[in-house]
Amino acid sequence: MDTPNKFTRLAILGSTGSIGTQTLDVVEHSGGQYRISVLAAGSRVDDLISQAIKFKPQLAIIARRDLAGILADALSPYGIETASGPEALAEAVTREDVDMVVTATVGFSGLLPTVNAIMAGKDIALANKETLVVAGSLINRLLKQSSSRIYPVDSEHSAIAQCLVGEDPESVHRLIITASGGPFRSWPARRIAEATAKDALKHPNWSMGAKITIDSATMLNKAFEIIEAHYLFGIAPERIRAVVHPQSIVHSMVEFKDGAIKAQLGVPDMHLPIAYALGCGKRLGCISPRLKLSDIYTMTFEEPDIKRFPAITLAQYALERGGNTSCIINGANEIANAAFINGKIGFNDIYKCIVNIIDSVEFVEHPTLEDLLETDRKARHKASEYISSL
Repeated sequence: MDTPNKFTRLAILGSTGSIGTQTLDVVEHSGGQYRISVLAAGSRVDDLISQAIKFKPQLAIIARRDLAGILADALSPYGIETASGPEALAEAVTREDVDMVVTATVGFSGLLPTVNAIMAGKDIALANKETLVVAGSLINRLLKQSSSRIYPVDSEHSAIAQCLVGEDPESVHRLIITASGGPFRSWPARRIAEATAKDALKHPNWSMGAKITIDSATMLNKAFEIIEAHYLFGIAPERIRAVVHPQSIVHSMVEFKDGAIKAQLGVPDMHLPIAYALGCGKRLGCISPRLKLSDIYTMTFEEPDIKRFPAITLAQYALERGGNTSCIINGANEIANAAFINGKIGFNDIYKCIVNIIDSVEFVEHPTLEDLLETDRKARHKASEYISSL
């Protein structure tokens, strides 16, 4: 976003998580190109306090209201305004001292702030894939009425965006999204069925939050990324495929109608895609480890095994059915994912929960924001009922 300032003013939602902390790394090494106006976190109040003291935002927000007093007491000597609750998050993105919103919250919670940011004309560095998964059509309609632009932070979608620079969209044959395969790529089905949360959280390449790490293990995150790519780049679902690439060096590829394939390579580190998004497609200085091609002895690619990881098939189903289907899937998954982490259900029960409640929530062909909020509520309720019945 063009502003009269020499720097871009950021609101970072989810500042204490993996993407949020790495975003602050990029800011710190940017040579003064960015200022922090808003920092927001869910429950890690001590981390948020430390960040606020260091980066001096105008406003610090904690989602949990019961922690509001702790935050206010700690930051009042520094003259930093504080607030709490999801309403404060949704309002903060519209502030006049915010040029770009980094949406790095996890799950459905990223939707309302992103919608408000678009309506306020703010640029968005989008790390919250669920926003486009549950509301891709709505988000794209809002973008057409706004000066807001979305810059993807996910490494896969950032890679595609980089490969498309200078290319005619009509020349694109298909998008190829890479997947590491997660911690269970080489596990037999019987062993996967007995996997614990501790097993699933041992991702071989990436350091991520617990929710997305479990989604990687089920490969539902790859289904979500296919859905997200459809809405980001306007490519038909049948022309988006996933391929397993265990080394996580190629972050995604674009194949063109003449048979050429462009790929973006790099180490499995999120600083580069974050910086590319903050730079609105312009490259900032490198703070990631550089990829040494001489160290790459082999790169392999294989088809996803849909028998062991059936969740990846939900992308095609959701996009073909349309409406609020993706919202139902996401709501059920968030409940099942958390139940698995807490030891209440088995690993395979995550997928079973999703498919068992899809038809139990009313289908809405052209959902409004209110419809999506209600769909999410019902999906969570039905998923909780299903899990209780196991």
